[in-house]
Amino acid sequence: MKTVKKKAKKVIKKALETNILTSDKFVGRIRKIRGQIVEIEYDESSNLPNFHDILTSPDNPLIRLELYAYKGRNRLFCLSLTQKKWLLRNMPIYSTSQPLVIPAGKSVLGRVFNLFGEPQDNKGPLSRAELIPIYGKSAGISNVVTSSEIIETGIKQIDFFTPFVKGGKIGFVGGAGVGKTVLMTELLRNITYKSQGLAVFAGIGERIREGHELMKALEAAKVIDRVALIFGQMNEHAIIRFRVAWAAATLADYFREHEKKDILFFADNVYRFIQAGSEVSAILGSIPSELGYQATLETEISNFENRLVSTTNGSITSVQTVYVPADELSDVGVAAIISHLDAQVILSRAIASRGYYPPIDALLSSSSTLNKEIVGDYHYQTATSALELLNNHKILARTVAIVGEAELSPYDQKIFQRAKKLINYMTQPFFTTESQSGKKGVTVPKTNTIKDVESIITGKLDNIPPEKFLYIGSLDEAKLTENTT
Repeated sequence: MKTVKKKAKKVIKKALETNILTSDKFVGRIRKIRGQIVEIEYDESSNLPNFHDILTSPDNPLIRLELYAYKGRNRLFCLSLTQKKWLLRNMPIYSTSQPLVIPAGKSVLGRVFNLFGEPQDNKGPLSRAELIPIYGKSAGISNVVTSSEIIETGIKQIDFFTPFVKGGKIGFVGGAGVGKTVLMTELLRNITYKSQGLAVFAGIGERIREGHELMKALEAAKVIDRVALIFGQMNEHAIIRFRVAWAAATLADYFREHEKKDILFFADNVYRFIQAGSEVSAILGSIPSELGYQATLETEISNFENRLVSTTNGSITSVQTVYVPADELSDVGVAAIISHLDAQVILSRAIASRGYYPPIDALLSSSSTLNKEIVGDYHYQTATSALELLNNHKILARTVAIVGEAELSPYDQKIFQRAKKLINYMTQPFFTTESQSGKKGVTVPKTNTIKDVESIITGKLDNIPPEKFLYIGSLDEAKLTENTT
């Protein structure tokens, strides 16, 4: 043990001689390693680092330890952001005197990188990038602005039932495998394609394959040069997955405040952010809340969401996917996220199993912007009538499942058929799934969607069979009119 300590002191002395360390920097040595928690021992005379400062080693500059807490005399706890095999007991450690930083600026657009600013796209190093700390502050209430300008996505169901405004937050909520990421990728492609702003994508704890597919989809759509992608995938440490959300929010802040741009912020998946925070809390030995989540859950999600706001310099429009464990929408973590969203798009496994994509449940989904003041009387009245029709279909479907459609009254049969046409019409082929589905992707203007829905629910298309409405764009493009036989 004495030999190891002497070796550590020699390394520190050599580092001081070569100017790697200076006499005013914190210097210590690793005392214990417990998973992702590293305990550092230091001398009384050391200059103590600040919380969130990154500590590293003269032996290996790739080692990154984030200061989390102090313990009694001469001890501090760090969260490890590096591989455990690199860490050794009595390894010398010193402070960099700064928190974790990420690259920012125009050079990160079109690039894929990780939490440490290391490129992941085989396109060479990031050049001339400004480094900024990930721990920014939320905008002051006096600087925050709101807007009622609706952003069109070209996706019929979203534009019609759950419109969202510039600077708002929309969430795609659903269980595993119902198409949250596909829907987000399509929306990212559609909006970025016609928008003049910039986009930031945060991959939080999701599959590496999905990140690669997203990069290729953006390249194919020729919009990747206006998107910065930062990933902390599911194979990474919990602390990396937890911090990548902050890093992405910081990058969006930078483009909004310094470049004065309107930003589209995409996060896939925000529930994984909550989950990573729970893992970090368990690693630290914190007492969980009654339902198993970390006691600081509400604070963590609020601190993250409150940074995604619009100011006088620019807007941040946020689109987030929310995984629902066991398809239980009342889950505490899911509810905490949903409370911050302006629009919730609920994806249904039952609808997906019947082959309707996107499998959005319009009756469960909601949007605070679906009101007369924002969307206008025509859109509001049409959407309200459509929801009433879908609700009647849901009630009649139970009877049809038992005795068949022929047993319904003529009026109920007419209502049931119109609802089936509306449900089929709301299916849509996506650009991002052309290779899998074999159907060419389409976008539909909101005005066309409203007009088409009105034609369906008022009976103008009663002579057309429901099958004709599956996976089409607008009725005009599909050449389905009231004169069609």
